[in-house]
Amino acid sequence: MALNIENIVEEIKGATILELNDLVKAIEEEFGVSAAAPVAAASAGESEEAEEQTEFTVELTDVGDQKVKVIKAIREATGLGLKEAKAVADGAPSPVKENVAKEEADSLKAALEDAGASVELK
Repeated sequence: MALNIENIVEEIKGATILELNDLVKAIEEEFGVSAAAPVAAASAGESEEAEEQTEFTVELTDVGDQKVKVIKAIREATGLGLKEAKAVADGAPSPVKENVAKEEADSLKAALEDAGASVELK
């Protein structure tokens, strides 16, 4: 007996959602398959290597003892005014600059750490 695909497609077109759901369940049980979308089987380590992070957020985690130097470093790096830079420092932990390249993030981190702050790259 030959399989008539056109007849099967016509039958599916005329079926209700509940009938189609029952059909899918029956096929899954009969053939031991799943209609779920395939999921990538890569481990976390492999996926991190495959997709290297290109944009970073520089987050100020602690101002430290020299708050004035940290505020100056924030102003230099971001172009913020004194009031805004102070708000960033007072709101720690808070992002200083978001979506920056690795080189810029590293230099900003170094500048803030030199001023006495604790910084984290995300």
